[in-house]
Amino acid sequence: MSAPAVSFEFFPPRDLEASFRLWDTVQVLAPLEPRFVSVTYGAGGTTRELTRDAVATLHKSSGLKVAAHLTCVDASREETLGIAQDFAKAGVSDIVALRGDPPKGADRFVPHAEGFADSCELISALKQSGDFTVRVGAYPDKHPEAADEQADIDWLKRKLDAGADEALTQFFFEAETFLRFRDRCAAAGITAPIVPGILPIENWKGVRNFAKRCGTPVPAWLEDAFDKAIRDEREDLLATALCAEMCDTLVGEGVDALHFYTLNRPELTRDVCFALGVTPKARLENVA
Repeated sequence: MSAPAVSFEFFPPRDLEASFRLWDTVQVLAPLEPRFVSVTYGAGGTTRELTRDAVATLHKSSGLKVAAHLTCVDASREETLGIAQDFAKAGVSDIVALRGDPPKGADRFVPHAEGFADSCELISALKQSGDFTVRVGAYPDKHPEAADEQADIDWLKRKLDAGADEALTQFFFEAETFLRFRDRCAAAGITAPIVPGILPIENWKGVRNFAKRCGTPVPAWLEDAFDKAIRDEREDLLATALCAEMCDTLVGEGVDALHFYTLNRPELTRDVCFALGVTPKARLENVA
């Protein structure tokens, strides 16, 4: 069984210390030769400029293929496509196109008066305006705003029909969650690649709270396992073992690519990759 291809998600730094953390994260994970790395927007598009700067810097200095997140929140069509063209001019042709979360203080997404109504409109415009590779989000567990699980499948199909090339899923805690979702997608006639999104658990309490906000179910057995691991000061060991086991199960079921949400903390992601056989590639200039 061959090692999977990997990709990594970062978030843009807000200050000098965070900039150093991002660069350290890139230095740790770049030797694993990811097929791309992505840079997020904050909720409500709050880090739009920071994302643009981080994408340009990473593309120029890291040698990695960089994918920029782009959302529909609080911007006109012209402004949004202008940002996309800025990415293209900087040599970045990969975009993760998302509707985006509502701005702070809003309880639901409301399109800008002159903006895109949803991610499908954004995807279509991106594919028409330039030579972009477009990735989109997918939800193995029901999205909080979806009527039911089938609605998530229908939306994903619409996004792919609009021109998206690949889907990256929201994180989940059990391999079976993704495998069942993959089966439902296949039954719906979806043939585009669907890459599982993996969140190594650096901080259990933080991840648990984030999962509840996202509508991602937290299994009772996982709650119990981390309660005991924290008590015994073995949280990191448990997190590495569980994540590696889940990823190994996915690879054993034919998954050939994984997308890691690193939270700009690379060590656990690196250790899981090592466990899966994804190891640093020796560069020619480093070979005696």
